[in-house]
Amino acid sequence: MTAVACASTASWVAQTLGRLERWLDAHLPSDAPAGLGDVMRYAVLDGGKRLRPLLVLAAWEAASGATPDDEAPVWWVAGAVELIHAYSLVHDDLPCMDDDVLRRGKPTVHVRYGQAQALLAGDALQALAFEWLLAPAWAQQQPQRAVRLASELAQAAGCYGMAGGQALDLAAVGQVLDQTALEDMHRRKTGALLRASVRMGALAAGWDGEPLAALDRYGRALGLAFQVMDDVLDATADTATLGKTAGKDAAAGKPTFVSLLGVEAARAYAERLLEQALAALAALPADTVRLGDLARWVVQRQH
Repeated sequence: MTAVACASTASWVAQTLGRLERWLDAHLPSDAPAGLGDVMRYAVLDGGKRLRPLLVLAAWEAASGATPDDEAPVWWVAGAVELIHAYSLVHDDLPCMDDDVLRRGKPTVHVRYGQAQALLAGDALQALAFEWLLAPAWAQQQPQRAVRLASELAQAAGCYGMAGGQALDLAAVGQVLDQTALEDMHRRKTGALLRASVRMGALAAGWDGEPLAALDRYGRALGLAFQVMDDVLDATADTATLGKTAGKDAAAGKPTFVSLLGVEAARAYAERLLEQALAALAALPADTVRLGDLARWVVQRQH
């Protein structure tokens, strides 16, 4: 992740990413049959912005007022969210979906290991995400909270969330969507998991009620802003900068915020969504500097 506006948040991001990478490395399996563990680790480790687990951790810190130690349950929550994201990318890159050969600056999983192993690795990562939420000792001690977290993640990833958004995305190729339809698609495909990341971090720390509702408003605005800027960058940045194939959506005939609004109007819309996200944070009785800076990074990022 590139530098964020606030120096203290930039330092927090760097330290947290290091801790997260070590945690993932320690907990991802390496002994799954027939080399499947190696494929899973390739799909997850050494790359990516890690925005979703960062949002989990930033929301947890805002709600708890503390920094998690190495044994805190929130690491399992952050890890589970990243596994769902990683599995979705593995499947999204398959020839039957977006058919891409580059992800996070390296060959996509099916290019490196073949389509069958990529499909199985995605399936295994999805299952492991829920194991990470339900199997650890803390989850057995707090079963209601663990089930709530698993339910949040399942809804975000399922037919009314990310998977449903992917279905809408495939159905929209070559079509012209109005802004309402485009927003609905992306609130599901991209926004649902980003929104869930914020909610799950807060829920893991014990927040509910109005504080959770305010964070939900933040997450909805941020999730859509992320996709708007993804569309802008897809149209304006190069492949080396993005770490994935630039111009892919336009070449595939997919409707985007840039095709609908134009580059500058899309940027302006992302700024308005940022304002909505920051306004939602202002209603919270907590230190939300990290969450605010992450939202600013989403809109100001270069990749």
